[in-house]
Amino acid sequence: MIHPQSSTGTPGVRMSRRELLRRASNGFGTLALGALMARADRPGSLTAAASPAIGVLPSPHVPAKARSVIFLFMEGAVSQVDSFDHKPLLEKYHGQEAHRVMGRIEKTQFDSIGKMLKSPWNFRQHGQSGLWISDLFPHIARQADDLCVLRSMTSTFPEHTSANYFLHSGIGLQGRPSMGAWVNYGLGSLNDNLPGYVVLNGGQIPSGGLDNFGSGFLPATHQGSLIHAQGTPLANVVPSEKQAQLQQTKQRLVRRLNEHGLEQAGAVDSLESAIRNYELAARMQVTIPELMDISNETAATRALYGLDAPYEHTRTYARECILARRMVERGVRFVELTIPMVDGYSRWDAHGGLVKNHGDNARAVDQPIAGLLIDLKQRGLLDETLIVWAGEFGRTPFAQGNDGRDHNEYGFSVWLAGGGIRGGMAYGQTDEWGYKSVVDRLEMHDLHATVLHQLGIQHERLTYRFGGRDIRLTDVKGEVIREILA
Repeated sequence: MIHPQSSTGTPGVRMSRRELLRRASNGFGTLALGALMARADRPGSLTAAASPAIGVLPSPHVPAKARSVIFLFMEGAVSQVDSFDHKPLLEKYHGQEAHRVMGRIEKTQFDSIGKMLKSPWNFRQHGQSGLWISDLFPHIARQADDLCVLRSMTSTFPEHTSANYFLHSGIGLQGRPSMGAWVNYGLGSLNDNLPGYVVLNGGQIPSGGLDNFGSGFLPATHQGSLIHAQGTPLANVVPSEKQAQLQQTKQRLVRRLNEHGLEQAGAVDSLESAIRNYELAARMQVTIPELMDISNETAATRALYGLDAPYEHTRTYARECILARRMVERGVRFVELTIPMVDGYSRWDAHGGLVKNHGDNARAVDQPIAGLLIDLKQRGLLDETLIVWAGEFGRTPFAQGNDGRDHNEYGFSVWLAGGGIRGGMAYGQTDEWGYKSVVDRLEMHDLHATVLHQLGIQHERLTYRFGGRDIRLTDVKGEVIREILA
């Protein structure tokens, strides 16, 4: 029997974990960094197909219907009764006391319960499916036969920050992994030169900040990479050195310093994740400028998305949607879009001035989203790209003040398209006022389970050991909404 030895060679002394890792070629991070440095001297030599970033799943649990997700996050909460949930009784009882008409009403966020408020926008049936959509979204309405509207979604939280965390991570607390991080952790990126999870910032970081896109307790390499849709997309994406040789010299120095750090620390996630992120950053200096350059898009494509629209916020969101399409074309797994800075920091949060608030925000996103759906379909990408349109909760069918709507977590609408989802249908119902979910009630965990399922992941089986238990995106809940699957 060979006895373990210490670093001093004394027999019988058990080797520490740190010493073992030091002797075992300095751990995974150094090997990965070595590969980076070989590539750094030959920019562009690695193709997307040559070495994709691998997730923890060796293969999908079930056949995948989608390979990528585009999440259109409507922060601030779109009113369901002004968009995708037609409630004629609101017009009949417009202006009457809400308590008298509706009976018991839950306490609202601001506890300001006014009179019944009809929608300022007319609802019409669209497409062969006859899906009810309001005039708030005239461009999206023309794509009705591609939409699956979930009219019975609910949330647990009536406040923006907690509700944003809940929508993104399945729990209303700061510090848990985002849905995009879970997807990246499970499946990895299809392109070694781009992150698996990208957040396109149109101007508004949502309530709760960057933790909405964080990796939580997952390895830090899975967090969302924030890329600005306008201006400089990333800091230092263009090398500051005048000569490539100078940058390569710096990279070799960083390699030696990281090797030394790993020798001392062993396998530490924060260090190895930083090294992997450094590898990716070096490759992104080659890929990001080309990705973000949309000058080669045709005039027809630019017009389709509204890139030349007179309203500046339409142009901003059009650019986001074009970039999202370019990213899924190149194999980014999960792309999230934030909304433009319409009227300051008002978002879709229409506590007053409903017509202006929702009108301006819809004007910004309506044409670009419709253009994205059309473009993906024309390119044969809609079938393999799952589009998710959602806010963190809905709004009340009665007024806050005279012309606003308060938060409503009891029933609201989100919609899905593409990625193996049935189009031209609505699932679930709210009550006759559009207030509470009453048929096929859905929770965020059900939405998350369905998104993962379309990517080939059984949500119960994608877990991470933390705090003494195996944790998943859907916590201990969640059912795939099988009725909406194509």
